[in-house]
Amino acid sequence: MSSIYIKNVNIINPFSEEPLKERHVLIENGRIKSLHTEESSLYKDHIVIDGEDDYLLPGFIDSHAHIMANGFHKEDIMKDPLSYYFYNAVSNMKATIDAGVTTVRDTGLADIGVKMAQEKKIFPAPRLNISIKPLAITGGHFDHYLNSGFDMEIAYPGFPVGTCDGVEGVLKKTREVIRARADFIKIMASGGILSPYTSPDIAQFNKKELKTIVDEAENHNLKVVAHCHSLEGIERCAKAGVKSIEHGTFIDKKASQLLAKKRMYLTPTLVVHHTLIKEGFPVWDNFADDKVKKLKEVVKIQKENIATAYEEGVTFLMGSDCGVIDHGRNLGELKYLVDVGLSPLEAIQAGTIEGARFFNQENDLGSIEEGKIADMIIVKENPIDKIESLANNDNILTVIQDGKILKHKPIF
Repeated sequence: MSSIYIKNVNIINPFSEEPLKERHVLIENGRIKSLHTEESSLYKDHIVIDGEDDYLLPGFIDSHAHIMANGFHKEDIMKDPLSYYFYNAVSNMKATIDAGVTTVRDTGLADIGVKMAQEKKIFPAPRLNISIKPLAITGGHFDHYLNSGFDMEIAYPGFPVGTCDGVEGVLKKTREVIRARADFIKIMASGGILSPYTSPDIAQFNKKELKTIVDEAENHNLKVVAHCHSLEGIERCAKAGVKSIEHGTFIDKKASQLLAKKRMYLTPTLVVHHTLIKEGFPVWDNFADDKVKKLKEVVKIQKENIATAYEEGVTFLMGSDCGVIDHGRNLGELKYLVDVGLSPLEAIQAGTIEGARFFNQENDLGSIEEGKIADMIIVKENPIDKIESLANNDNILTVIQDGKILKHKPIF
């Protein structure tokens, strides 16, 4: 494995707004070997990157993305061969890397084979923590059965169907997803925007079902993450022991206090809703009108409610929901987090060290420190001063993962 020496760079860690100025970073065997305040000529035989007074940050962790998806259009599932679905995902993963995201908590569809391919470095891809297939109730969000009688769910050997009901049903399905080697369990605890026959404000899974899923996950030392817009659903999830709420649209002050008390995470995915409102859906999307109607209701109230959650002390994760929107737009979420009250540093924390902590990976990922895995990016502008600069992929000059350069400006 090649060694890398990065000189003349300012380090921004998720612990301080003040950069560590004019540092020189040695990477060996995929890890950060040392950080120096003085440049050394000992490493001239290494790959040398001149940071040119740019900014070095830990590689970002997107805690809510669907690396295999490209819009969740039922028309695509119906017409495209399954092989194309996988080949298309290779492009999705490269776009994610180029955006400065080196780790993804995949909240549905990436399977163990995709994770194995990433680990073997068959193609450029973010490090993956996978949930395989989200669990959903019959008729709920992510039940792809249509009134026409056609089922648009992606299915193939080794990839479980996610629909389940009742205590025995959800127990069996949780075990099937664990058998498929999930790193965490994803559930759909409310209706959603993209599913045609559900409403975001309606809770899904009853209390006994939720508790069964959480108990079985915990028996395997796994956490449960819940797609949930509904206030009732958020409260049920919190009481059942779910560890992270995704979207959280209808959260209020009382529910926010409950999340803070239980030290749960909130991943609001603000960028996806704003992007869809602005750009809409393809003209051939037969469900576009229904989606837009629900989107308008969500966007109208989400910003204020998420701001309340921040004020009540809820800890945030950065999640883009890319896969619903184009891959590579991941870090656009950071500006929206700042818009609801987080400081630029807190937004960076949500996209780095907090994402690592969720999976107890903070000793390896999430910051630039000696001994940690060398996942890092170099950017031109200081994001503490201009957080929106991270949404510009041209500003992401270099991406390093496991000590290997996956995107870079010229190397000297």
